Amino acid sequence: MTGKRMTPDGVAARLWSGMTLGIGGWGSRRKPMALVRAVLRSPVRDLTVVSCGGPDVGMLAAAGRIRRLISPFVTLDSIPLEPHYRAARERGALALTEYDEAMFLWGLRAAAHRLPFLPVRAGLGSDVLRINPELRTVRSPYEDGEEFTAVPALRLDAALVHVNRADRRGNGQYLGPDPYFDDLFCAAADSAYLSCEALVDGFADAVPQTLLIPRHTVTGVVEAPGGAHFTSCAPDHGRDEPFQALYAATPWDEFAGRFLGGGSETAYRRAVADWHEETDP
Repeated sequence: MTGKRMTPDGVAARLWSGMTLGIGGWGSRRKPMALVRAVLRSPVRDLTVVSCGGPDVGMLAAAGRIRRLISPFVTLDSIPLEPHYRAARERGALALTEYDEAMFLWGLRAAAHRLPFLPVRAGLGSDVLRINPELRTVRSPYEDGEEFTAVPALRLDAALVHVNRADRRGNGQYLGPDPYFDDLFCAAADSAYLSCEALVDGFADAVPQTLLIPRHTVTGVVEAPGGAHFTSCAPDHGRDEPFQALYAATPWDEFAGRFLGGGSETAYRRAVADWHEETDP
């Protein structure tokens, strides 16, 4: 077994400007932030990002790396509006394709199954079709004749996801309350990179339902304890709410200069620890 182990910067080195990049997790939950920070340290830009957005989208948007975002929402959960993403949208820094959550899910499913589209009832009778005039509808060829939204496949050049446990071959396990769409992101991508809280030798005692991601959909594995910070990765750790509040309230250049300017994930963690030591009683 040769394994697929990589570093965050090694993953970023395989990405390229102009690509379509999927990012797993949900809002400010189980985001592959160590990999996102590696992308920010790289020259990659002009991205089409597909994400149930949180600070991954906020940081990449603030840094000017996103050309188009495809997403049902962008939120920090406990802070409803992601402020750095909002600022980027308000200044016209990126284009947005906004889908209903069910449409987003079906777009990933279509890509995972290598289908050009899938029909779904979501979107009909709403402004989703109005603000996305490129979308089409299809009619059932059977007796019912029902009309559906034809959601195009969300094909990804690469995907980044974070889980609780993984092995060296790329099998991924989640231990929290929700799988989100991480398995579909991996299946929808030409290459997928999986970071994890801990690398394990196997899953002999695992509950089968927790084995979310199969190795054949994964290109590389990164062991990154705390790699979802400052988002949550239950049950390993919760969201770092004080640090998230700092992120949300701090101008991007100031935040990036203090916490992302060290040039490595180790420097980021040291800066975060120093900040907590300064501010925590």
